Amino acid sequence: MDATGFWASTQPLLISFGLKLLGAIAIVIIGRWLIRLISKMITKAMEKQRVEPTIVRYLSNTLTVGLNVLLFIGILGFFGVETTSFAALIAALGIAIGAAWGGLLSNFAAGAFILVLRPFKVGDYVLAGEVEGTVRSIGLFNTTIDSPDNVLTSVGNGAIMGGTIKNFTHNPYRRVDLTAQLDHTVDPRDAILRLKSALPKIDNVLAAPQPDVEIMAFTERGPLLAVRPYVHNDHYWQVYFDTNRVIRDTFGTAGYPVPEAHVQLRQLKAA
Repeated sequence: MDATGFWASTQPLLISFGLKLLGAIAIVIIGRWLIRLISKMITKAMEKQRVEPTIVRYLSNTLTVGLNVLLFIGILGFFGVETTSFAALIAALGIAIGAAWGGLLSNFAAGAFILVLRPFKVGDYVLAGEVEGTVRSIGLFNTTIDSPDNVLTSVGNGAIMGGTIKNFTHNPYRRVDLTAQLDHTVDPRDAILRLKSALPKIDNVLAAPQPDVEIMAFTERGPLLAVRPYVHNDHYWQVYFDTNRVIRDTFGTAGYPVPEAHVQLRQLKAA
C-alpha cells in the first residue's frame, strides 16, 4: 500500500480520534470548572450556616475527589473504554488500601464523627482516649491534647470515639471532691459548721450550689468528712489546693487533735 492509500485509509480514524480528543479536553475543562463551582457553592452555603471550618474543608475535599474520580471514569467511557471493569478495579483497589490502612482509615472516619457530633471543642478540658488535658486541635486523623503537666499528646481519633469521653468544661461548673479525716474525739457537727463557714471565703468557690460538707464514712481513726465545693473549671486546681489548705488551717485553729488509729489488743489465755 502506497502512502496515498495509507493516508486515505487512516484519515477517518485520525479525524475521529482527534474529534474525540478535543471532546475529551472540552469535557475536562468544563467538568473541572463545574466541580470547582459546585465545591465553592457548597462551601459558601456551609459557611453561612456557621459550620465548623474543619468540617467545611473535610466535606469540600471529599466531594472534590469524588467528582474528579467520576469525571475520569466518564472520560474513559467517552473513549469507549469499558468502565464497568475499571470501576470494579477501583473498588478492589479501595478494599486493598482499606485493609492495609485500616487503622488510619478508622481514625479518619472517627475524626469525621467528632467534627459532626462535637463531643468537645478546642479549649475544652477533657478525658478522651485515656488522656486528660486541654484540647489544642482536632484533626481528621488525631486530636492533640495538652496534659496538666504541659505535655502535648496526640491521640488517634479512633481511640477517642472507641472509648469514654469526659468533657469537664461542658457544664457551667464542676465539683471538687476532697476528704477531711477527724479524730474520734472531735464532734463532726462542729467541724462541718466550721468548714461550711470557711469554704465560701475561698476565691472562685461558687455560692450556688453551696459547698457540701457531710460525714462520708467512719474509719479506725474517726469520722471521715466529704468536702465538696463547686467551681468553674478554669479555677479547679486553684480551689482544689486552697481547699486543702483551708481544711488544715480550720482544724488547726479549732485545736483538733491529729487523727490516730485506735487498736485494741487482747491476750487470750490458753484453754
